Amino acid sequence: VFQSHEEDDRKVRRREKNRVAAQRSRKKQTQKADKLHEEYESLEQENTSLKREIGKLTDEMKHLSEVLKDHEKICPLLHCSVNFVTIPRPDALTSCLPR
Repeated sequence: VFQSHEEDDRKVRRREKNRVAAQRSRKKQTQKADKLHEEYESLEQENTSLKREIGKLTDEMKHLSEVLKDHEKICPLLHCSVNFVTIPRPDALTSCLPR
């Protein structure tokens, strides 16, 4: 009878210990899931922000390309016969500019 009571106590302690360990494990899993969700939300916000920045930079690039294209039509240096591969002399540059 004494051994049976001792075994029952051991079982109760083991079950309690197991219950506490299971609670700890579930809590850790929940914390891990919460952390992953927070990281996901943060990355989504960063992604949205970066997409917005890409849009702005794309618009700026289009605008600057148009400005350059318009400028190329009227730029006297682009229509000059002087070869600009070497460093141009100042008098060669001024000969291409409108007077």
